Amino acid sequence: MTITIPGYQPGTYVLDPSHSEVGFEVRHMMISKVRGTFAVKEATIVLPENVLEASVTATADVASIDTKDEGRDQHLRSADFFDAEAFPTITFVSTGVREAGADLLVDGNLTIKDVTKPVTFELEVGGFGTDPWGNYKAGATATGTIDREDFGLTWNAALETGGVLVGKDVKITLDLQAARQA
Repeated sequence: MTITIPGYQPGTYVLDPSHSEVGFEVRHMMISKVRGTFAVKEATIVLPENVLEASVTATADVASIDTKDEGRDQHLRSADFFDAEAFPTITFVSTGVREAGADLLVDGNLTIKDVTKPVTFELEVGGFGTDPWGNYKAGATATGTIDREDFGLTWNAALETGGVLVGKDVKITLDLQAARQA
């Protein structure tokens, strides 16, 4: 099957950090969700003629974590969670792109705290276009869910009412915008 994406232009695209971030959400006390972001440090997206041969590498800065609560952010940077001092980055390297019905899926390896596991993200192509300064841009959102404990993020606290403070499943959303290189 041939995939047609309006405006698709092959090339190597490099991250526009001011228009990109990694978001996450996780259950808190099993009754609500906490959301946060990481800054994307760098990303390269290679788009060949056939989108199913595309590849992406991306790196997020662990110290940039922001959940709108500085005390929680400090705890997340600590050895209880991400250990930002010892493991300053989170990386994703794609291993393939495939169709699943009308959807595009990006398979790859996610590394957190030196633990690498295969993950799959559902890809939503935002589009392509030229910005006011003549840069040709690509935008996309990728979403997936991981079990944080698979990556050594096991800290938790039992609640008096039953359950735990932090859920295991973490929804990840990568919002990326990148500029095609000459």
